Amino acid sequence: MERPGLRRPLAGLAVVTTAMLVTSCSAGPERVPAAGSPAGSEATSTGAAAAPEIKISPAEGSKTVRPDKKVVVTAAGGALEEVVVKSGAHVLEGDFDAERTRWVSKVPMMPASDYTVAVRAVDGTTASSSFRTLKPKRELEVADVTPAVKGEKIGVGAPIIVTFNQQVSNKAAVEKALEVESEKPHQGAWRWINDTTVIYRTAKFWQPHQKVTFTARLNGVQGGKDMYGVKNITKVLRIGAAQISMVDTRKHKMIVKRDGKVVQTMLISAGNASTREYTTTSGTHLAMGKANPERMISPGRKKGDPGYYDLMINHAVRFSNSGEYVHALNNVWAQGRQNVSHGCINARPDQAKWFYEQVQRGDPIIIKGTDRQIEWNNGWSYWELSFNQWKKGSALA
Repeated sequence: MERPGLRRPLAGLAVVTTAMLVTSCSAGPERVPAAGSPAGSEATSTGAAAAPEIKISPAEGSKTVRPDKKVVVTAAGGALEEVVVKSGAHVLEGDFDAERTRWVSKVPMMPASDYTVAVRAVDGTTASSSFRTLKPKRELEVADVTPAVKGEKIGVGAPIIVTFNQQVSNKAAVEKALEVESEKPHQGAWRWINDTTVIYRTAKFWQPHQKVTFTARLNGVQGGKDMYGVKNITKVLRIGAAQISMVDTRKHKMIVKRDGKVVQTMLISAGNASTREYTTTSGTHLAMGKANPERMISPGRKKGDPGYYDLMINHAVRFSNSGEYVHALNNVWAQGRQNVSHGCINARPDQAKWFYEQVQRGDPIIIKGTDRQIEWNNGWSYWELSFNQWKKGSALA
C-alpha cells in the first residue's frame, strides 16, 4: 500500500521508529530483587509497603549475550514507570505491556558492547544491572549500494542493489532490517539473486524528481551462524527526470522523452541479426553506466578469428551484460535505413554525445522489433519480470 512521505519497508518488514519515548528504553540481566531481597542487582524502595519484585534478563554480569536476544524486565506486585537500557549514548528501544508490568526490547543490540539497565517502578523502587554482548566470529556489513553515488541523479527505473560482505543464510532476518523511504508514494519489493546480493525494485517506475532513502539497520541482526551485523548505514538516492528512450529497430529510430516530452529523435542502426549474438535484445533495459571511450572486444574470439574486433568507441552507454550499448559511430549511411551492427545501437556522433551527456543510470531504454528478448538478469533488465514474479524472490514471500 502506498504511503507518501513515510518510511516504507518491503512487505512484511518492520518499520523501526527512531524517536525514543521517555519510557522506552532497554533492559538487561536476570533477576533484580527489591529492597530486603537476596543479593543480586540492586533494588531500593522509598515506601513502607512491600516493594515490587523486579527481574531483569539477561542475567547480571553476563559476558556473551547474543545481540538478537530480547531484553526483558518484569515487575511482580507493582507497575514499571521507566526502563532505560543503554550502551554509551545508544538507547535501546522497547515497549511496555498494557499493565506496565513487563518491558521487552524490540530491536537487536550492538555486538561487543557493554549495556546498563536502569529500572524504576511506580512506587519508587529502583533496580540496575549490566551485561556485555558477544563479539561475533563473522561481522556482517553492507559492502556496496548501487546506484548511490553522492550527488548523482538516477533514472525512474533504477533498482537498489545491495551487496553484503558475507554470505547471508538468514535472509529473512536481514531483509527485515532493510528499509526504503520515498518522498512520493511507491510500492516495491526485495529479491535475492544470490547469498550476498539483494535487489529492490518498484512495482512501477519511480515518480521523478524526488529523494529516496535506503537504510540498513543491521546492528545485531543475525545473518548466519556466528555472524551478526555490526553497522547500520543510510544512503540517499535522488531520482531525476523521467527520461525514457524508445528504440524501434525496424524503423531504425530512437525517441527520447523527458518527463513526457520528446527532447530528441535519433536515427540509429541496430544489430544485423545474422546470428543470435548479433541480434539486439528487445525488452525493457536500463542504462547501467557509460564510458568515453569504451574498449569493445569481440566476445569469445581471439585475434585472427573471423569476426574479431578490438575497438575504442566514443560515448558508449551500456544497457546489458551481453555487450550492448548506445554509442557513437560515423556510419551515417546506415543509420535510419539499415541494421548493420554487432548488436549495439549506434547513432550519429553528435547525437550519441548528446545522449551520453543526458543519460542517467537507471533510465529505461525500451527496445522493440527483434526476435531476441532480453533475459531478466542480463544486466539490470529486472523489468522483464512482472512485479508478482519479482516478489517471489523475497525471503519474506
